[in-house]
Amino acid sequence: MSRLRKIPRPFYRPSTLFYTLWKETTVPMPHPTNLAHPTRQLLIDAGLELAAQGSLHRLTIDAVVSKAGVAKGTFYVHFPDRATFLVALHQQFHERLLDRILQAVESLPPGAERLRRGTITYLDECLQQRGVKAILLEARSEAPITLEVQQRNASFAQLEQADFATLGWPDAETAARLFVALCAEVALIELETGRNEAARQALWRFARLEG
Repeated sequence: MSRLRKIPRPFYRPSTLFYTLWKETTVPMPHPTNLAHPTRQLLIDAGLELAAQGSLHRLTIDAVVSKAGVAKGTFYVHFPDRATFLVALHQQFHERLLDRILQAVESLPPGAERLRRGTITYLDECLQQRGVKAILLEARSEAPITLEVQQRNASFAQLEQADFATLGWPDAETAARLFVALCAEVALIELETGRNEAARQALWRFARLEG
């Protein structure tokens, strides 16, 4: 399996209303450490690389500190436990994913093209980082990850609500929430099958984006 592609930092941060709304719905991970500390980021990068290469049970604290080249005690300076670390991986993966989506749709007004382009970007990025996506899916049974997934889905739905409103859906909020759930399911299907045009066409039919 291919290694996780490095994304240069600082990440792209478009100053749009949609990014602001997303940040307002995201609950920060509680821990006293500076979230921008380079060693903390080193540990997260190591975790993402390991996630791209193996399964969840191999993503141990020992493996992470070994990959990062730091002492085990350093891990606990930045993360109280493995579950908190997994939440941080989930957050960073989806922050990078959101950056890509916002770059793709920044110049587009709400509507069909923005919804389609954002969705394609989401699915393609999940495919490119399918190892990490698979690990995060494995971790969803853990309570902190479950809460993070719910918050993340709500924030993505909030971004897409304007698209469905522009398309004339009478209950744009519900439509957006359903569409986000369908996108997550298609991403899961594509982890097994690779790019799946039939599944993507089902998304377009639901959103009435055919043609």
